[in-house]
Amino acid sequence: MSLQAEIMVKMKEAMKSKDAVALESLRAIKAEILLANTKNGGSEGLSSEDEIKLLQKLVKQRKDSATLYIDQNRKDLAEPELAQVEIIAQFLPEQMSADELQKVVAAIISTTGATSMKDMGKVMGMASKQLAGKADGKAISAVVKELLG
Repeated sequence: MSLQAEIMVKMKEAMKSKDAVALESLRAIKAEILLANTKNGGSEGLSSEDEIKLLQKLVKQRKDSATLYIDQNRKDLAEPELAQVEIIAQFLPEQMSADELQKVVAAIISTTGATSMKDMGKVMGMASKQLAGKADGKAISAVVKELLG
């Protein structure tokens, strides 16, 4: 089932159960998919990689908003954003644990022969491609800095 079809099914369920937060989140995903399809000319659907990038972008936007709200002591505004993150994250592949991430990044570092922070760009490029959708960019960056630093 394509992401768009899955979103439509979940939207119907959210409407029936009157879950406003889920419905708002799912509508945001649907809108982004429609925008992405329009940019591509609408002829072919999104690839699974493009769908993952789109979902990650939506999650990141909401996390950033929630962080800003929390910094400004507006927990009432941060809570809905974090609730939407949970709903959107359901459609992403399962995230790697910190231990798994560290092992994969260590393997990439040994493969590239990186020895210092000067090689971080090379390592990040490979890690970002290999771990797309499985780990957050900030988490990857933190592990790379830790292992190279």
